[in-house]
Amino acid sequence: MSSPLARYESFLIQNLSTISSLESTLRSVTWLLPGRFKDADLVSEALSASLNALGLYHDTLLNRALGSEPKYRPLLPPSLHSRFTRAWADTHVRYRWSARTLELIRFVGLLLEMILRRRVSAKIRWRVIALLEAVKVVLKFTLLRITHRPLMSPPIPERDVDPESLPPLSNRSSPTLVPSSLGSTPPGTPEHLRNNHEPLPPHPLLAVPPPTNKTSVVEGFLLSKALTTSSVKNPTLLVRSLLSPQEWVAESVHILRPFIYVLLLASDRERKSSRPLMISLMLELMSRGLRRTPSNSSALERQEYARRDRDLVWYLFRGSIWESWTRPKLESFAESSEQWPVLNILSTLLRDWMPLVDEYYYCKHGHPHLFPCTYLRMQIHPRSLRSRRCTPHLLIMRVAPCEVRVIVHIPYLRF
Repeated sequence: MSSPLARYESFLIQNLSTISSLESTLRSVTWLLPGRFKDADLVSEALSASLNALGLYHDTLLNRALGSEPKYRPLLPPSLHSRFTRAWADTHVRYRWSARTLELIRFVGLLLEMILRRRVSAKIRWRVIALLEAVKVVLKFTLLRITHRPLMSPPIPERDVDPESLPPLSNRSSPTLVPSSLGSTPPGTPEHLRNNHEPLPPHPLLAVPPPTNKTSVVEGFLLSKALTTSSVKNPTLLVRSLLSPQEWVAESVHILRPFIYVLLLASDRERKSSRPLMISLMLELMSRGLRRTPSNSSALERQEYARRDRDLVWYLFRGSIWESWTRPKLESFAESSEQWPVLNILSTLLRDWMPLVDEYYYCKHGHPHLFPCTYLRMQIHPRSLRSRRCTPHLLIMRVAPCEVRVIVHIPYLRF
């Protein structure tokens, strides 16, 4: 008799496409809850944290099932980030559990802060936040000690499986998977890729001139089949090890900076000093100045450093910069655009989310609910649709390191 876990895993594999769509829809709903009723922000974050934790569990089951399925071939090659993190997670148990724990803390951090704000004093709340950041520092240094390489964010592989490309998995796809009656027929070509073998005719001005001899034809064929250095590298070697003391100091400062910032905020009782913000920004720039310049072949390392540079935008939502510059600009925009038919949607969202940025620490530090790494969501809220000029529609954009897919669900629009 199969266990409940095995039955759930079998259900997940057989209904992956439906479950993925349901997760995306529920994540989009969380954008609409803040400001709707009492404690709506807590309900929204609890739903978001639960979905993220459940998605992490689903990814674990899915990777285990597909890893033992010899007939599965991904429709698109895995990204460099997925190859690197999956290789370390598969070969080191400590890396796998440290990375999962780190992601789980990131998912539930804001939820825990919301609960603490309602239950305990501000002093205890900041102590718990500092404790969470201390645990994250220990986990990050554990990952750094195992890999001896700059940390990737996130440290676990992201879901890069197209549900439409999954083959019927065999009975031995997972040690806990219940026997399945599905056949072993090869997967069919997805609907959106059936005509990809018929390229559009090139423009005459952009067309490549016809080859003049057979040598150019052979060269063109070989170049199209050539592999890059990243394609043939061992996945664990996609990022070079940290060698010099300067490189180790740069990575250590990057890991310690959030913990130092929280300690400075906890010691500032009035929350009006610019000292924590300035010290945090100085540490950020110090880490950036000390880190090495990756080579042209280190594409994954360059992607990670580019992400860290983009994270500097979060300083616009912190401390005196937020209070004296960013928030007045956003309030002015929301006030001036609330009468416009389309811009009033964004105005409503800004008015609902700005109080959260004022009150919570984790809303200012790249929380996955606000700007997730795998989903960017926007949904029209019915309350902002005055005089019923259009119906709500959903836009979901999945962002991966090497590809961008846009899925639009629009039942109908009426203006």
